[in-house]
Amino acid sequence: MKLTTVTQLTVDGVVQGNGGASDEDRRNGFERGGWAWGKGDQDTLAFINETYQRADAFLFGRRTYDLFAGSWGSMSAAAAPGREPILRALNERPKYVASTTLAAPAWSGASVLSGDLASAVADLKAGPGGELQVHGSGTLVRWLLEQGLVDEMILLVIPVVLGQGKRLFPRNGPDLALDLIESRVDTKGVTTQVWRPAGRPQYAGR
Repeated sequence: MKLTTVTQLTVDGVVQGNGGASDEDRRNGFERGGWAWGKGDQDTLAFINETYQRADAFLFGRRTYDLFAGSWGSMSAAAAPGREPILRALNERPKYVASTTLAAPAWSGASVLSGDLASAVADLKAGPGGELQVHGSGTLVRWLLEQGLVDEMILLVIPVVLGQGKRLFPRNGPDLALDLIESRVDTKGVTTQVWRPAGRPQYAGR
């Protein structure tokens, strides 16, 4: 399976607390949650729905798993107008959680990856199916990139600068070249970018 990460982030790279609840993630005094809710137009919603529909399985970090299980895992179709494909995909397809503390996930179809995580993810990628998707899970995404396990990155950049919050990439970290596969801007200013990792960047004079 191809491993694809799907991340909503601000122009200044923040990924923390993007969902519909302003108090979704208050770690480290974060007070500006809910910044992505309702920001995209219908074309962006259709793109997100189509992305979830093509997933054969999902991989989550522990925090994102808890958030998704607590919302999408108990949501009715009536409570998700326009997002029914997301709801069906998340509840019908296998879900894997990268965690050393979760023992028995309650969400139907979810299981914990135990042992060596890099080997476990590599085994999933080597198995049948088209696409293994990682939504949110910023800490996990950074680790997967460092391990060379990401095949494609989808970034949905919301036109807002927060000035606080946890960012997708740290101030000091590994470097990575990217090839742009697709890019579009919707009528509300949300930019969708599809990237493929392309080794290390080239630097002037080297």
